[in-house]
Amino acid sequence: MKKVFADRMSLLGTETAFEVLAKAKKLEAQGKDIVHLEIGEPDFDTPKNIIDAACLALTSGYTHYTPAPGIPEVRETIAGYIRSHKNVDASAEDVVIVPGGKPIMFFSIMATVNPGDEVIYPNPGFPIYESVIHFVGGKPVPIPLREENQFRLDVNELAQLITPKTKMLIINSPGNPTGGVLTSDDIRAIADLVRGKEILVLSDEIYDRIVYSNTSLLSIASLPGMKDWTIILDGFSKTYAMTGWRLGYGVMHPEIAARIAQLMVNSNSCTSAFTQMAGKEALTGPQSEVENMVAEFKKRRDIMVNGLNSIPGVSCLLPEGSFYVFPNLKSFGKDTKIIADYLLNDAGVACLGGTAFGSYGEGYLRFSYANSIANIQKALERIETALGKMK
Repeated sequence: MKKVFADRMSLLGTETAFEVLAKAKKLEAQGKDIVHLEIGEPDFDTPKNIIDAACLALTSGYTHYTPAPGIPEVRETIAGYIRSHKNVDASAEDVVIVPGGKPIMFFSIMATVNPGDEVIYPNPGFPIYESVIHFVGGKPVPIPLREENQFRLDVNELAQLITPKTKMLIINSPGNPTGGVLTSDDIRAIADLVRGKEILVLSDEIYDRIVYSNTSLLSIASLPGMKDWTIILDGFSKTYAMTGWRLGYGVMHPEIAARIAQLMVNSNSCTSAFTQMAGKEALTGPQSEVENMVAEFKKRRDIMVNGLNSIPGVSCLLPEGSFYVFPNLKSFGKDTKIIADYLLNDAGVACLGGTAFGSYGEGYLRFSYANSIANIQKALERIETALGKMK
């Protein structure tokens, strides 16, 4: 079968979380008890008002094709949310609704990056960034996110990476896998650095409602001169516990939006009509369940970080957003993929090695604390016992 596949398929990477999930499920089928801390998915149910809106949409005829960029009224609802929540002067024609967040990543890079163009992306970071850059023939240029800088990119270092070939900069705040958050000063400095250079910014803001401070995050698209040069990636999976609904969107210059819609026509045709109506309800309906979920995540974060820091040889920063921790295990002197495999097979704790998110993730593990406090405490006990045997 090897000769069947196009050469470009060898350029695509993967998302290790789903591979580890499959291994963990296989172990569970064999009778092993596994605590799942590997997958980036809220363990809460989708709020009932959103489910009810989807059911009403189904019985009201929202079972047909929609325009490729989305239902006009839902696009306008998203634009209104962007105006109020992110302080970006968006209109419906700036919005493209897609099945999940990943298509905005894929389509934005595919539509704008030529072979040889350079794309700067966070490392450790979401692995699909690098995968798609490779796939289209671009040159991935990692910007390291270092623990000593709270896993924020260093703007001075970023300046050294920009060349005449730089086509795109990808930023992600709050970040996966680290939970790091760029400060407002960071965002302003990045904007000052790229403004006027014809560099597109793909701003992945999928976790921007899952933050643990009282201040709202600054979107780079809201800054002077940046709206036309920014593609905002956002969606419903994380904020509203809607991972299985596959509903996301991008906000961008209308000319880019037209190209993204063209890619939608050639791939998905459109996003499911009834899920779009559910998304409209998510943005316009009560937000109390989101607030409750974030408050619960904060409790779990504190338990997770305190527990990890009490384990000899482990140190863990307190993340300011998302629902991940990225502890340092360099003192063990082992490849952290090996440690992750050991924790799964011997301790029954599923997690990811840091290099699943890029080479600068070596020495770290990623745990998702989107699980119950009881399970997190069980996992911490198992991790401490297992790591104690490695010392």
